[in-house]
Amino acid sequence: MTPTPHELRAIAERALEMIPDGAAVGLGTGHAATAFIHALGERVRAGLRVRGLPTSQASADLARQLGIPLVTFDEVDTLDVDVDGADEVDPHGNLIKGYGGALVREKIVASAARRLIILVGPEKLVPVLGSRGTLPVEVVPFGLGPCRRRLTALGCVGQLRRHEDRPFVSDNGNYILDCRISPLERPGEWEQALRAIPGVVGTGLFLDMAPTVLIQQGDSVEVRQPGKS
Repeated sequence: MTPTPHELRAIAERALEMIPDGAAVGLGTGHAATAFIHALGERVRAGLRVRGLPTSQASADLARQLGIPLVTFDEVDTLDVDVDGADEVDPHGNLIKGYGGALVREKIVASAARRLIILVGPEKLVPVLGSRGTLPVEVVPFGLGPCRRRLTALGCVGQLRRHEDRPFVSDNGNYILDCRISPLERPGEWEQALRAIPGVVGTGLFLDMAPTVLIQQGDSVEVRQPGKS
C-alpha cells in the first residue's frame, strides 16, 4: 500500500530540522518527497524562508499550490540541501532511484546540493544495489531500439515503461527502460558501461553522493550517515 503524506509525517518533520532559514532546497519526487513538500509548505506559511528547486513537474505544481517560492538553475548555482526519496539504499549510502521516472532531474539536483537527505522506509534498505531487481534507465526515444539491444547484450534486459497504454514520457521528453538486473557487486562499472551507450541519458544509479539517510519505522526516525550502521 502506498504511504500517505500523513503516514510519512515523522520523517518529513525530521528532515525539516535540517533546513536552515534562507536555504535553497531541492524538492524531490515520489511519496516521501511529497510528504516533505507538504511539511515544508506548512513551515513556509509559518515564516520559514526558502527557495525550492523541483525535480519534476509534479513536485513543482505541488510546491506552487503550497506557496513555496521556486527558482531554477538560472537563478542559483548550488543548493544548500536536497531532500528526496530512494528505491534502494545500500550500507554505503549508494542509491537506486527512478521508479517515479524523474531520475535524470533528480541526479542533476542532487549533484548541485551541498547536502543530500534521503527519506526511506526500512523496506528500501538493501545489502547490495540491485536487490529489488530493477534499474531505471532513461533513453532518447529515437535511440530506443539500439539502446535496448545494447543493454540486453550487457545482460540488462529493459522493458519500456508504460502509462495508460502509452509509453511513459519523462519530463525531459524521454523514455524509461526498466532493466532487469541482479545484485550489482560493482555498480560503478555498470554506471560507466550503461552511460557509454549512445542514447542513454542517465541511469538510476546514484553513487558516492554521501547522503544523510533518514529511515522511518513507525513513528520513530533513524539517522544514518554513509558507511555507518
